[in-house]
Amino acid sequence: MDKNQQQGARLPLGALLALAMTGFICIVTETLPAGLLPEIGSGLHLSAALAGQTVTVYALGSLLAAIPLAIATQSWRRRTVLLMTVFGFLVFNSITALSSQYWLILVARFFAGVSAGLAWSLIAGYARRMVTPPLQGRALAVAMVGTPIALSLGVPLGTWLGGYMGWRLVFGLMSALTLALIAWVLIKVPDYPGQSASQRMALRQVFVTPGVRSVLAVVFTWMLAHNILYTYVAPFVARAGLTRQVDRVLLAFGIAALVGIWLTGRLVDRHLRTAVLVSLATFAAVAIFFGVFASSAVAIYVGVFIWGLTFGGAATLLQTALADAAGKGADVALSMNVVVWNSAIAGGGLLGGVLLEHWGVNAFPGVLLVLLVTSLAIAFRARAHGFVQGQRHGAAGVVEH
Repeated sequence: MDKNQQQGARLPLGALLALAMTGFICIVTETLPAGLLPEIGSGLHLSAALAGQTVTVYALGSLLAAIPLAIATQSWRRRTVLLMTVFGFLVFNSITALSSQYWLILVARFFAGVSAGLAWSLIAGYARRMVTPPLQGRALAVAMVGTPIALSLGVPLGTWLGGYMGWRLVFGLMSALTLALIAWVLIKVPDYPGQSASQRMALRQVFVTPGVRSVLAVVFTWMLAHNILYTYVAPFVARAGLTRQVDRVLLAFGIAALVGIWLTGRLVDRHLRTAVLVSLATFAAVAIFFGVFASSAVAIYVGVFIWGLTFGGAATLLQTALADAAGKGADVALSMNVVVWNSAIAGGGLLGGVLLEHWGVNAFPGVLLVLLVTSLAIAFRARAHGFVQGQRHGAAGVVEH
């Protein structure tokens, strides 16, 4: 056991929150352009559609880089890899802030996405390594708290600042935060060796490990349902007369997600399977609720809050289950998770757009229900491997029945 794990049942909050800040920077860097498209388009003399490609190339960088880089850096010391990803954000956000060339900004955004892909494949395994196995779920919940904070507070604040001080200064501010994070990592985050040749597992070997495919299937179906609704939440809530309150609707979602991740931190190590099944079943019930009461503003707020509760802990639950199932191949499996998760984001935008164009938002609840029932069925069947009944105990992947 690493010396840092010998400290007993105490979470290394300083180190875990540095990982959370890394996730925060990943999310805000990814989503900032979406809230600043008019400003970016005006500043670069582009259409909003061309400005929007700054989001597309970021996602493409994450998708293409996550698995190859995770495999290539398996043997590297962990803090070196973490610092490399954070330094990438410093460089590429700075280029975005300073460049007046559209093509160069696209290149910078692509490689910022590459940094994010590596970061997301690293954070979960790093957090689990800092603590004893019975605390791994709780540690991961802390490390993932940057995501709901970024979505609920960071992105709206960045959008507001962009309108007030200009989009370039906002990206410059992200670079300043990244500089502070580099110092934080050097001071607080412990270093660990990479995996030796005998410990490393091939990509195919990890993929066919019992439970891995089931968890990845749940990741895709759950996040596809989520992203159809999240991406097109503005037109969806418009039926209830909330066109001018989308920011408040998303704030309610973000606050609920923070509560959800707190609840998950208390449940994940003892009741992971139950938490996954309840979250999926509750989200499915919300889909039905939305189908019946879509024109009620009060119902929309209630439904969005409950949806946020179910989503807040999703990353913690799914990455914990995936890492447990993969065992020594956890880092490779978590890089697969990055690809599947980002594919679901892209798929949500694509499928949601098709639904919106041809059938309108009335089609959303039914499609969500089909996806969520499918996800629930996969999770329910993965009792022996993937989403195992009982308390997580002992070595990673061992569950006490």
